[in-house]
Amino acid sequence: MRTQVGIVGAGPAGLLLGHLLHRAGIETVVLEVRPRAHVEARIRAGLLEQGTVDVLTATGLGDRLHREGLVHEGIELRFDGEGHRIDLAGLTGKRVTIYGQQEVVKDLIAARLAAGAPLLFEAEGLAAQDLDTERPRLTFRQDGREQVLDCDILAGCDGFHGICRDAIPAGLLRTYERIYPFAWLGILAAAPPASHELIYARHERGFALATMRSNSLARHYLQCRPEEDLAAWSDDRIWAELHARMAGRDGASPIKEGPILQRGVTAMRSFVVEPMRQGRLFLAGDAAHIVPPTGAKGMNLAVADVVVLARAIEAWHRGRGMALLDAYSSTALRRIWKAQRFSWWMTSLLHRFDGGDPFEHKVQLAELDYICRSAAGALTLAENYVGLPLEAAP
Repeated sequence: MRTQVGIVGAGPAGLLLGHLLHRAGIETVVLEVRPRAHVEARIRAGLLEQGTVDVLTATGLGDRLHREGLVHEGIELRFDGEGHRIDLAGLTGKRVTIYGQQEVVKDLIAARLAAGAPLLFEAEGLAAQDLDTERPRLTFRQDGREQVLDCDILAGCDGFHGICRDAIPAGLLRTYERIYPFAWLGILAAAPPASHELIYARHERGFALATMRSNSLARHYLQCRPEEDLAAWSDDRIWAELHARMAGRDGASPIKEGPILQRGVTAMRSFVVEPMRQGRLFLAGDAAHIVPPTGAKGMNLAVADVVVLARAIEAWHRGRGMALLDAYSSTALRRIWKAQRFSWWMTSLLHRFDGGDPFEHKVQLAELDYICRSAAGALTLAENYVGLPLEAAP
């Protein structure tokens, strides 16, 4: 097979990159190791920054997003038994939208299939080769048969466990990583949300988050141990812990109970590799970086990556040379590290660290109090939460 840009991975990064390049008249082939049904059913976080919504809208993917997405103009920080609203819209003029990642993926798949652009499911990537030449290639297996995809550019959008990052020779990448000593126990419940906006709670028993997937589906998280045994968490225990961590000084909790439909434990890590490129292979999304979910940056960073990468590929395609492609990694990483900083900061601010002393606990509360009482503090949180502007190439 032969194409201009080979894209490994049909998550938000790979599908959006294919969508943007197709609109620019550039040939692409997208390969995904999983079946379509699996990809469309994967439940992931779904908080979209204003910039992500703008990109999806401008490229013809906004109809269902604007019809079904839940627009939020603020968030609540809850600590010491009191709630404090951060007015995102009032502080920044921007909003965030709750719209599940799997719904974004469904919209992107539908758009690609409607355009007749190649999208190969159950195509297992075996090896990315010849990265330092003008004709990189990907060997993959589909329907029991090995095939080769030759291309001008290869985009590794195949996630943290994909093959593309590992195809870069040892010693050429620098890895920066932090593993957090806690995890999130998450549930999806057939219940109304606790509030019309997200509630982030800092409690002596641990962090809690109340969010939603729709007006009838609540999504809640509890800080827990990374090795947590789900069997030890009955429905009653989960609801009791959520009520305790969300309760006000009067003991009242905004949590509304309902049947628990899904549950799972999510590990917490920060991870970045530099550079995000080797020869004609370019990494984007989770293949290059992971953020803890506290800052809601994962999918938004993937979108920012591919917008920068698509512009660079289009410039190359139009005969304007490799300058933007050469600058892709440094351009994307400036925004990535700012998002990493914010996600680390939110995580450090809101979670209980085992072994932390009373001094650390008091400092966390003082910083939360400062954010909620200071216009400058609230603005710093708000402008990062709604999303920083895309970085321009140097």
